[in-house]
Amino acid sequence: MSNIVNIIFSVALFLNAAIFIPQAVRIYTTKSAQGVSLLTFGGLLVIQFATVLHAIMMRDYILLIGYLLSILTCGTVVVLVLINKRNN
Repeated sequence: MSNIVNIIFSVALFLNAAIFIPQAVRIYTTKSAQGVSLLTFGGLLVIQFATVLHAIMMRDYILLIGYLLSILTCGTVVVLVLINKRNN
């Protein structure tokens, strides 16, 4: 049962990461972070970092890969928001 739950979480994380990509592309191409909540994406980034530590402690490497991918895409959005809010 635990493996099924981990697989579900891993798939959800990969989908989560995929959802962040269009947001990052939009910010990058329009050079505008208008309508993007830094608080929301920053909060997600902190939560994802905590779950990465949990995955490392549990030695669940599939889940860890999903979390890291999600952090990478969410972190990209956060960085782009910070850059573009500073430029506007």
